[in-house]
Amino acid sequence: MKSNNNKSAAMLKFDNEQVSVHSVVTKYQGFFKMNEYLLQHQLFSGEQSQVFTREIFERGDAVVVMPYDAQQDKILLIEQFRPGAIRGDDSPWLLEFIAGMFDENETPIEVAIREAKEETDLTLSSENLIPIMEYLSSPGGMSERIHLYLAHIDSEQISDGAIYGLPEENEDILLHLVSRNRAMELLSQGKITNAATIIGLQWLALNYQSLSGQDSSTK
Repeated sequence: MKSNNNKSAAMLKFDNEQVSVHSVVTKYQGFFKMNEYLLQHQLFSGEQSQVFTREIFERGDAVVVMPYDAQQDKILLIEQFRPGAIRGDDSPWLLEFIAGMFDENETPIEVAIREAKEETDLTLSSENLIPIMEYLSSPGGMSERIHLYLAHIDSEQISDGAIYGLPEENEDILLHLVSRNRAMELLSQGKITNAATIIGLQWLALNYQSLSGQDSSTK
């Protein structure tokens, strides 16, 4: 293993300028796409890497919305079937937040508003939505970027146990309105295994006390 005693070495030294994409070949095109990249990039030593291939799952970017009533300290979780969870020993019905992919020419805010209506019948506006962060789901093999938002809501307008979703998209979504403490219990018990939901709840655990004054939901 190479060592470097330079303790002042810069972090995130490189950007796209230090990557050469020699070719991109689509290996599969269905609901999602798989591309094969032929790549080369600069090494930390200053030399160039070998030319190598990587298959990248191109599923598009997505928006995740965490609905939270700061006044009542309640969170809206949704439950739905996820085929990617079949291989595990636990249930493939997951507890999640509202989420969806981009349609053509949509902004993240527009996706958030559309998906909230389709999945939970919540009517949101841009004033209700607070950006939390953007992150890469699994950048070793997937290009997806997640846009995570907090949505200020009025939990009194939500029917706990209601069922929503678009039949034409095979959606069957059950609503669970829970206290923040109950959501954190589910998280600590391993009942919430969806990455975006875990990240959102951990962010909320750090920031919930500062949110009551920001609540812009319609009462």
